[in-house]
Amino acid sequence: WFMFDAGILDETGAQVSLFATLAEFLANHETVPPDSVPEGKMIVISDPESGRLFRVPERDFMSLARKVEDLFHNKGEKLDKVRAAAFADDFQLETSETLKALATLGQKLRDLKEVPTVYPPKGLQAELRPYQMEGYRWLQFLHEHQLNGVLADDMGLGKTLQTLTHLVAQREAGAKHPSLVIAPTSVTTNWVKEAKKFAPDLKVLLLQGADRHQHWEGLQTYDLVITSYSLIVRDEKQILKQTFHTVVLDEAQYIKNSKAKVSRLVCKLATKHRLCLSGTPLENHLGELWSLSRFLMPGLLGDESTFRQSFRTPIENHSDGGAQLALNRKVGTLILRRTKDEVAQDLPQKTEIVNRVKLGQEQTTLYEAIRASMDKKVREAISDKGVSGSQILFLEALLKLRQTCCDPRLLKGTGENQVPSAKFEYLTQELLPTLLEEGRKILLFSQFTTMLGLIEDHLKKQKVPYTKLTGATRKREEAIDAFQEGDAKVFLISLKAGGTGLNLTAADTVIHYDPWWNPAAENQATDRAHRMGQTKPVFVHRLICEGSIEERIQELQKQKTNLAESLLAGSMKKIKLDEGTLGNLLAPLTE
Repeated sequence: WFMFDAGILDETGAQVSLFATLAEFLANHETVPPDSVPEGKMIVISDPESGRLFRVPERDFMSLARKVEDLFHNKGEKLDKVRAAAFADDFQLETSETLKALATLGQKLRDLKEVPTVYPPKGLQAELRPYQMEGYRWLQFLHEHQLNGVLADDMGLGKTLQTLTHLVAQREAGAKHPSLVIAPTSVTTNWVKEAKKFAPDLKVLLLQGADRHQHWEGLQTYDLVITSYSLIVRDEKQILKQTFHTVVLDEAQYIKNSKAKVSRLVCKLATKHRLCLSGTPLENHLGELWSLSRFLMPGLLGDESTFRQSFRTPIENHSDGGAQLALNRKVGTLILRRTKDEVAQDLPQKTEIVNRVKLGQEQTTLYEAIRASMDKKVREAISDKGVSGSQILFLEALLKLRQTCCDPRLLKGTGENQVPSAKFEYLTQELLPTLLEEGRKILLFSQFTTMLGLIEDHLKKQKVPYTKLTGATRKREEAIDAFQEGDAKVFLISLKAGGTGLNLTAADTVIHYDPWWNPAAENQATDRAHRMGQTKPVFVHRLICEGSIEERIQELQKQKTNLAESLLAGSMKKIKLDEGTLGNLLAPLTE
């Protein structure tokens, strides 16, 4: 039912089949990338059936040989839609309506500029930057042609906003089922906040907490459902009974282990449209790419064993350019990746990002125990000694809560060294690895030198080049030069030692590990990178524990109250410690 042939015209105008020639060549020779062949270079080929010799352009022959090699690479393999479209376009196969449609799709995949113009949906409350508009158009294009893909922009370029724009458009186009976003626990609430801000018309459900099971019956009445990788495994029976319009995997590297239960589970979800979001450069993790491909388009890269033999081993172990090119042809059009450097002209000079982190159960318990105990002590002290006699105890209470948010190991003499820190785990397992893989140069500030020491220990173990500046640093200029001109990727700086007098324009990323009462002090620290001489956009990440004293510090920063100024000066003369103030600063954790 299918016949393939390729040929040339000889000097008489007669067509000569190259099928046997190609088969013999591929059986006995390795192909080379066509672009590596000099323009105009000729090659002599023979027809094994007639013995005739032909002189043909080598670049054209290699291009044809590679396409044939790719087409017949895996015997018995079903040809997926993307490859079929590419071949229909390459060979101009338009002899039927089906082939004509495939050839048109192949041409569009080859040049996304030909994708029809689409406009942002009416329900979107945001202005998209040019590259974000392009990403939205790409997502719409995939949906129109029943394709699935990976939005792999650098962290901070707005993958969430682009995806929400797409989901709003689908809802306005009449989607009959809710879309599902699966994300790490630490960012699920950020999705809720972003949806509320940019897509207020969407009816959003956050599947979280012990009472989440009461929502299963009415799940289909929502537009967007958000859950975490950990909870979806627990809710397997209920989630597999649901139908979704689109399933989005945020931080999709969570399914890089193809044998993990969550990786297998997401492949079973009932949906026609699938998207992955990942700021990690996929080309460096081919095992991850196969796992994502299995979720997006099963069979596109064959089974795992075949993929390892055909692509992973040749590319990772032998730097096989031919295998890399073949892989790019298979998946290249299904991955959209833009780096900060590529879209620099569309970015503001400084972009601030709040990374909200949810405390784990053990850390929550510890926080609440300290908060309740100190709240009681402060109230008793005020009742007994008055406001002026209670200021040291009050500041101690705030300090302990801030230390608990940063890392329980900062609490000396409490015996809580084994309680894990959600913020430290987020920094070391998610944020830093992603930024380092992007090639970022990072300034990392903290008020606590002990916290910088813990981060330093981690960087040493991971063999990440770094330098450090605190009040104890004697060779200050050497530390600066190691970052500005040396190999150091991370510069650990105490807020007090590095808030002024530094010019660190090699940095393009700033991380504030913990918030400080005075926003001016934080801004001064940020301006070590964001200053005259800086030629790159600067991204500023603030790590905040949800519902904690850190969120209240942020509120005080915005309000710029006398309370913040007094706390900064270590004086409580201007503080009116009424029920409202105590209730705010020493309040229980909130959702």
